[in-house]
Amino acid sequence: MKKTLDQFAIGESGVIVKVNGEGRVRRRLFDMGLTPGAEVYLRKKAPLGDPIEITLRGYELSLRKDEAINVEVETK
Repeated sequence: MKKTLDQFAIGESGVIVKVNGEGRVRRRLFDMGLTPGAEVYLRKKAPLGDPIEITLRGYELSLRKDEAINVEVETK
């Protein structure tokens, strides 16, 4: 099942399928390691859902909701 990273529940994991967005936003996501084929795991969410903390490539990364909405993931 495909969904965007901002729709994940705590403890959910999957593999990145596609990174949307344009220009600087897309480039920034790629620079942080959010590339197709990478496995992600949602560790934490702030009380209002923004930001989220994911585990990616062996490190923890915090993303804002407006960034996470650009990352399409195939859930396991």
